[in-house]
Amino acid sequence: MLGRRMPTLLVVHHTASPSLHSMFEAVMSGATDPRIEGVDVVSRPALAATAVDVLAADGYLLGTPANLGYISGALKHFFDQIYYPCLDATARRPYGLYVHGNNDTVGAVRAVDSITTGLAWRRDQEPVTVIGQPSRRDLDGCWELGASLAAGLGLEA
Repeated sequence: MLGRRMPTLLVVHHTASPSLHSMFEAVMSGATDPRIEGVDVVSRPALAATAVDVLAADGYLLGTPANLGYISGALKHFFDQIYYPCLDATARRPYGLYVHGNNDTVGAVRAVDSITTGLAWRRDQEPVTVIGQPSRRDLDGCWELGASLAAGLGLEA
């Protein structure tokens, strides 16, 4: 169809450690798999992502460390900046989440659930949570998360 833009998956991440970097790379590899056609994947560090990025996207993939039982300050800043400008316009859009912690991820997942409930975003699948060094299985889960969200946006187009 001429004039119709491809759906966009926005990956907003705070990649503060080698473990999170491995998870981010796996997510991006899944989201950009060449078998998934017709979806643009845009990656932004949490401190650089804007409301314009969010409004231009059709779905979101969020990545954060679990810091002191909460999401990173960078991801919290992202949500603070986009919350009201995007509140009505992005309702019901799908999102996914991956979280890395050294000993716990529950508080970070709960925080994202709370914020995204306020935004009326819908979680596409269970978050990928990793404690300690990511295993091959963890990274496969990250790949699947990225691929699933991207493919789902392609199907909705």
